[in-house]
Amino acid sequence: MARPRPGGSGRRPWWAIAGLAAIAVLALLVYSWSLSRNGMANSYYAAAVKSATVSWKAFFFGSLDPGSFITIDKPPVSIWVMALSARLFGFSSWSMLLPQALAGVASVLILHRLVRRWAGDVAALIAALAFALTPVSVLIFRYDNPDAMLTLLLLLAAWAVWSAVERGSTWRFGLAGAALGFAFLTKLLMAFLVVPPFVVVYLACGPGKLGRRLLHLVAPLVAIIVASGWWLAVVELWPDATRPYVGGTTGNSWLDLVFGRSGGYLGGTTAASNMSGDPGVLRIFNTALGGQVSWFIPLALVGLVAGLWATRRAPRTDKKRAGYLLWGLWTLVMIGVFGFAQGTFHSYYTVVLAPAVAALAGSGCVELWRQGRGRPWATWLLPAAVAGTAPGPWFFSGASPGMPPGWRRRSQRSVGPLPWACCWYEWCRWPRELGGSLWGLSPY
Repeated sequence: MARPRPGGSGRRPWWAIAGLAAIAVLALLVYSWSLSRNGMANSYYAAAVKSATVSWKAFFFGSLDPGSFITIDKPPVSIWVMALSARLFGFSSWSMLLPQALAGVASVLILHRLVRRWAGDVAALIAALAFALTPVSVLIFRYDNPDAMLTLLLLLAAWAVWSAVERGSTWRFGLAGAALGFAFLTKLLMAFLVVPPFVVVYLACGPGKLGRRLLHLVAPLVAIIVASGWWLAVVELWPDATRPYVGGTTGNSWLDLVFGRSGGYLGGTTAASNMSGDPGVLRIFNTALGGQVSWFIPLALVGLVAGLWATRRAPRTDKKRAGYLLWGLWTLVMIGVFGFAQGTFHSYYTVVLAPAVAALAGSGCVELWRQGRGRPWATWLLPAAVAGTAPGPWFFSGASPGMPPGWRRRSQRSVGPLPWACCWYEWCRWPRELGGSLWGLSPY
């Protein structure tokens, strides 16, 4: 196998193309196989999709009923996508959930492209496979909750931000704001959890002088306001007597929902506050959340540290360090927010954390391998990191009470061996490089 190449520049090797094709097919099969067995999935959102296929008014407002008496408690972007599919193919479980599965495949492909441009083909393949098989990804991309569309839109925003960092492009940065605006119309304030990483990465690593970079922030800000505000403005200006009541509120206002319930997700308390465990630093590793997204977090954090150390003397605009800042801040912000979130907090919310963890795990494996190639004392960094990560699928899936035994065995067999593949280079190169040396031939 060819040596990993940062940035994915030059002609791509055949195995990189074949690997991506295999992962894309695998993701499509995992997310779409026997979709109808999920029935109506979340019947709350399924009712809104059904209503949107009957009435265009219900479609626009995201109404729970065809008569548009009351809306769901989220803006309707994800409902729009599923409803269009249901109008095209006829309403059914399959037609409703198909866009969710396709959003999952698209998310895997976008993550692969982002990691490939940053850390090379090997890192991109590892990241794409890890993300595709993360349990919470498999769940959400087969379900009708808005988190599937939210994840796709956040990755599209990350793609635009990365292009802006590479080229110093204002309009690309504006595209990121537009994607975040529609993400807001998918799941309100959760869309803005990635804003701090995006801003920090562009200000820290973007080209040009600081004043120019600060001025460029106006473009995504305006785009966010326009992309998210047009629908809210229409709904708020619409006469109350002729539009549906805003679900989840006591004041019949979407602004109440945005700053009340959505804000309460970060600070309020409800009877459901402990459904994902008590808030705390290690909440992400508890039995409710650990089995969903935490399998590769140890490897991701080790990879983040290794990457930042390797780029500590790099120029300010170094793209390798920019990538570690982007995905590292994304991971840390999400872990912090999910760790201390109050109010109604479901374990599947963590699907937006999965892309960043997978990206750091993939790039971290390659970075640790490179460190081992160049420094004899660092030879066992990658095997040690893998040894600390590989038990994750067995421990977390065994500790998750809601995971069926059949799925537990499949996930352990398919994802559990994945990190060990990252040691392949180290174990296979020793006999070639050290010849007959007893020390070089020993795997221990």
